[in-house]
Amino acid sequence: MQLKELNGIGEKTEKIFQRAGVNTVEDLLSYYPRYYDTFEEPVLVQNLEADRTQAVKGTIVREISVRRVRNLQIVDAYIRDEEGNGIKATWFNAPYIKNTLHQGDVLIFRGFVHENKGSYVIDQPKTFSFVQYQKKMGEMQPVYPLVSGLTNNMVLKAVKQAFQIVSKNENIPLAIRERFGLQNAEDSIHNIHFPKNQKDFMIARKRLVFEEFFQFILTLRALKEKNEIIHNKHILNEPKELEHIIDNLGFQLTNAQMKTWQEIKHDISSDKVMNRLIQGDVGSGKTIVAVLALLTAALNKEQGAMMAPTEVLARQHFEDIKDIIRKNNLELTPVVLVGSMTAKEKRGAYQLIESGEADIIIGTHALIQDKVNYHKLALVVTDEQHRFGVKQRETISEKGDSPHTMVMSATPIPRTLAIIMYGDLDISIIDELPAGRKPIANCVVGTDYRPNAYNFIEKQVQEGRQAYIICPTVEYSEAVEGENVIEYAKKLQAVLSPSIHVDFLHGRMKAAEKNEKMEAFAENKIQVLVSTTVVEVGVNVPNATVMMVENAERFGLAQLHQLRGRVGRGGNQSYCIFINGTGKKDASERLEILNRSNDGFFIASEDLKLRGPGDFFGVRQSGDFEFRLGDIMNDADVLKNAAHAVDLIENNEVYISEEERRELYKNENKMINI
Repeated sequence: MQLKELNGIGEKTEKIFQRAGVNTVEDLLSYYPRYYDTFEEPVLVQNLEADRTQAVKGTIVREISVRRVRNLQIVDAYIRDEEGNGIKATWFNAPYIKNTLHQGDVLIFRGFVHENKGSYVIDQPKTFSFVQYQKKMGEMQPVYPLVSGLTNNMVLKAVKQAFQIVSKNENIPLAIRERFGLQNAEDSIHNIHFPKNQKDFMIARKRLVFEEFFQFILTLRALKEKNEIIHNKHILNEPKELEHIIDNLGFQLTNAQMKTWQEIKHDISSDKVMNRLIQGDVGSGKTIVAVLALLTAALNKEQGAMMAPTEVLARQHFEDIKDIIRKNNLELTPVVLVGSMTAKEKRGAYQLIESGEADIIIGTHALIQDKVNYHKLALVVTDEQHRFGVKQRETISEKGDSPHTMVMSATPIPRTLAIIMYGDLDISIIDELPAGRKPIANCVVGTDYRPNAYNFIEKQVQEGRQAYIICPTVEYSEAVEGENVIEYAKKLQAVLSPSIHVDFLHGRMKAAEKNEKMEAFAENKIQVLVSTTVVEVGVNVPNATVMMVENAERFGLAQLHQLRGRVGRGGNQSYCIFINGTGKKDASERLEILNRSNDGFFIASEDLKLRGPGDFFGVRQSGDFEFRLGDIMNDADVLKNAAHAVDLIENNEVYISEEERRELYKNENKMINI
């Protein structure tokens, strides 16, 4: 059903919803809240906690002032509670506040509280009368992911209407729901949008997370079954040039790399089509193993393609492969194909690919567009597979005649979970780092360490180095606790020397803008890059020596380890500074695990042991896997149960009616795109 059929949604609003991925009324049911805003009892100033959203009742005791810091207008108000303790309230780029609030007003101020030079400050507070605030207390108000032009209220109204018109189909058999204690579909979908309390939310979430994993595993099993009967039509034998190529790399392959390469060689020259996951820690050297496979395909007079998650990384891979071809005097033609190329450049690449003149093709999602016709595609490599998903993998494979598939992932998840998540693939693990890598120096510190960290970053930049600063959020939201990219970059530019170019990067930017920023950082035109976790697989910058993570306690340890892998890629000593925004001892102890080990798989396993019920509204532990709700680390038990449920069905150990079976496999192809 079209969105335009809902009250208040015209053609213009429909297009805004479509930008958010909501194309039909049915889609609204699965457009889940990002978090819930719960209004708690106001507290006295002396009882406030740093790095939390809280409310305080107080009187404005001075005239409101407006000051300017560079291009930023800052509005300050001073509030005193009933016991006489004070706190400063600050608004950014909101000069109208001076006309709406006045000295003597008694209000409830609700915003994000942080510590600044020994005093608390409440940022961007919303103001309420006592009666207004009382009405909101205890509510769990859904807050939805938004795009430009879309407001939370617009989504809320649309979702409420959707519930009156459509309903969610039940696609988990009754026997499975009873076995694993799952709520029915209709109640769970209603309670994920409008939970009365935390208990209702948790019950609904458990059901919907189970459903995501369940459908995903069903699809993987079907894919594996299909792959197992495919005969290898591309026998790729080791070419005579390969030994010289390996000797001429300028470094020695590790034992783990050689073992993985032997497994790949066996697969691509056997009767069976290769479908293999190469799982290796950050910096373990997965890419060179993939490059050897691509060269093998090309030297067998067939084509190999590698799909990278970003244009910058695709171009880096392309340049590295060109360099190897040149050094070894190979008569091979690599091409690059990315979205930002001109129409003329793309047409040239299409012709080279279709004619077979191009033997190695490196690109992004552009590789799977309809206009791309391969001559004899024998091997497909996807870098950071979870960024593309099973469906994109299938799409590029269909461009050839049952080509070999190799998937590379640096996501350090425990093997027990990897076997479930990559159920259609054989697994090779590269568990050894190249020789000569200097261990990254780590420290876990509180927010009071920031001035020292900034001084250290400034010195590193003066020595010609670069730095990343990671924040959990894109822009300020009163209900999301954590430093944000946009405001942080502005503040940092004011703190560091004017000669240092600070810029920001986040996932909501357009692809062209992201590529531009990443390229500028790679070329040292940006010295300090303030970013969300989008940089995890973005670009290889050996000159970057500092990684500072704000609110590190809000990230999974496995993700922090992967972020840490952005530095330490060159010959210089690198450093990682984890800022514990809460100051709590248990958070520091958890983060200290990163000091004790550089083994991503060990860290992931420890992370799994330490997880509680999960920080469902924080930064996801394994956010790379793009489930709508599920997180394979926080929800590891649910994932294992979902896999067990599929086993029960496949082994006919539970009764399923014919109608349920039809519904089950009808939905198999509607699973999330992972």
